[in-house]
Amino acid sequence: SLRDVSERKAETEALQYRALHDPLTGLPNRTFLRERLEETIRAGEREMKPCAVLLMDLDGFKSVNDSLGHEAGDRLLQQVGQRMRAVLRKADTIARYGGDEFAVLPWGATDVPRAALIAEKILQAVNQPFSIDEQPVDVNLSIGIAVFPQHAEDGDALMRRADVAMFAAKRARSGYSIYSTDQEGGENGDRVPLIGKLRYAIDQFELLLHYQPIVSAIDGHPSKVEALVRWGHPSHGLLPPDDFIPSAEQTDLIKPLTAWVLNEALGQVHAWSKAGIDIGVSVNLSARNLLDDELPDAVAQLLRTWQVEPEKLSLEITERTIIAIEAEETLRRLHATGVQISVDDFGTGYSSLTYLKRLPVREIKIDKSFVMDMATNWDGAAIVKSTIDLGHNLGLTVVAEGVEDEKTAQLLRDYGCDFIQGFHISRPAAPGPLGPWLRTRTGLNGALSA
Repeated sequence: SLRDVSERKAETEALQYRALHDPLTGLPNRTFLRERLEETIRAGEREMKPCAVLLMDLDGFKSVNDSLGHEAGDRLLQQVGQRMRAVLRKADTIARYGGDEFAVLPWGATDVPRAALIAEKILQAVNQPFSIDEQPVDVNLSIGIAVFPQHAEDGDALMRRADVAMFAAKRARSGYSIYSTDQEGGENGDRVPLIGKLRYAIDQFELLLHYQPIVSAIDGHPSKVEALVRWGHPSHGLLPPDDFIPSAEQTDLIKPLTAWVLNEALGQVHAWSKAGIDIGVSVNLSARNLLDDELPDAVAQLLRTWQVEPEKLSLEITERTIIAIEAEETLRRLHATGVQISVDDFGTGYSSLTYLKRLPVREIKIDKSFVMDMATNWDGAAIVKSTIDLGHNLGLTVVAEGVEDEKTAQLLRDYGCDFIQGFHISRPAAPGPLGPWLRTRTGLNGALSA
């Protein structure tokens, strides 16, 4: 009937809207912005007109989250979006790009001076105190500007240049910065000593892996461990991955680093198997890894070398990485080797979920930002429960990260979550201490213990 057709049309439109908008702020999301950017660049090519993108990061957002809580952080993001909307034209695209990042794509021809004026207008609006729970909150924006075709000739490159400019603004505390090759040089220059030493660290066995168990939510039986790389730096001590992985990801050094992690992790699974401990391992991949055509063959070879069954290896890819790059072919080839593909940080990508049906994903890991306060935040708990239901409806295994207390673990059991991971179960540990822990919990039944 006509009514049925109208209802179906309304449902379709609602789904399309949700796929392209951020539920928290109501702003367009990353997917929407990237599509609009490509359209704007094509129009700019035809009409020989410049266009600009402004990428911005909220300085001080983490301290708001830490001191006032995630709900306060959410309200701050909503207010930032409202202020930007108020000073921009209706035709300008403003998007929540992810986390505490926003992006603006001004409508019409936009050269560097015009983009700088827009940045100043946004800074004046946002760099004023906010009122959150009747408390004054000060945050500042750092804005990076990149202009087509002056700085880049395609959308991906333009966003990367805007990102470089944004970090230049953050370092200089200048409010906004326009992309220049000097920033690129400075950034690379800062990384050269670290990258040179990291290359040496791989060769000289300074890297080591710690492992964090992932256990059954029901009985605590260990299913696998997540491999987390550490750098035993001669003068700086044990460095966590956040101190060096981002630098490696900006260069081809991420390839030998990932190869080292895969080899070490599979070697450890083999050693544990020989010792009677039956356990799988999960390894994180970066965007640059997924662009490496040789990766699937290298993974297959390492599985053969260490005589590890393919299903014992999970490869974790963040949701943002899957959305940002075209890696369908590489993922399919990896899946064909028999390994499991897992989506890490699930729920932070603000994207259409169609990729879950299209790609050979077997598992989703709910981001710890949703899990850590779910015992006291019922909105957070509702999100976690609906995510578990969504995963199961799609035939996926669901892991919850960031489980730090028994109350959260019990809630996750009640919600039917398959596996849990976090400090309540075990902190990441070296293979030596972890071996006995795993052995005592093989076949474990009953309550979990930290």
